[in-house]
Amino acid sequence: MNIGKVGVVGAGTMGNGIAQVFASSGFDVVMRDVGHPQLDRGLGSIQKSLGKFVEKGKLSLEDSETALGRITTTTSLSDMKDCDLVVEAIFENFDAKAAAFRELDALLRPEAILASNTSSIDITRLAAITGRADRFIGMHFFNPVPLMSLVEIIRGLATSDQTYSTIRDLAVKLGKTPVEVKDYPGFVSNRVLMPMINEAVFALFEGVASKEDIDTVMKLGMNHPMGPLTLADFIGLDVCLDILYVLYDGFKDPKYRPCPLLVKMVQAGKLGRKSGEGFYKY
Repeated sequence: MNIGKVGVVGAGTMGNGIAQVFASSGFDVVMRDVGHPQLDRGLGSIQKSLGKFVEKGKLSLEDSETALGRITTTTSLSDMKDCDLVVEAIFENFDAKAAAFRELDALLRPEAILASNTSSIDITRLAAITGRADRFIGMHFFNPVPLMSLVEIIRGLATSDQTYSTIRDLAVKLGKTPVEVKDYPGFVSNRVLMPMINEAVFALFEGVASKEDIDTVMKLGMNHPMGPLTLADFIGLDVCLDILYVLYDGFKDPKYRPCPLLVKMVQAGKLGRKSGEGFYKY
């Protein structure tokens, strides 16, 4: 199937990054969120990101303006009815995603593909909500989307070979490296990453070391670009907790039990960079 017009549901950090990458690769993009303030912030983030590429000489000013001009915004999913592909990038909650996919399934042409940027939720379960499970797939980008090259491509139980090959080839056109992953909780990335972050929180919780020293051990000892607690703040502690709950519920294995400190911090509204404070203050 030829993909020409792409819808992106969600103008937050992941959504605006995905919209930018598609627009920069020559696709017409419709970006949707619930309100104009969210859309304005999303467009502002895209402008700022494109501006950095221009400053570094990686993109011409003309190409930057052309990419931005390919993006239209809306508060209505109905404006995506003629899209060939819609990528959902809203918060990590099954019911919210399910509601969006039900509406999109009723709007889009039968041959259109639905994709979720979920970082942990079951693709097969989401696909079953729609009448196009064969044209439903996981397309998990990584933050910051314009810079990170990996895309996890997750096939649901009914995802067709044609849908998979279309999305795999599309990821390559976006300049990304696609990796095929089976549909298990957390896929590969978060199944490995979140237990590490959770264990770092447990180490802090139990007083094994300070947050700075825990991060230093992982940076200098394991050659990680940032420590796990700094990374958790960057991702969002609420997002980390949601993913751990998905892993815990999906595998019924106590090794995925969220640290009580992580739970308390989310309850206190200390979510990381986006709230101004997490393990560190910003």
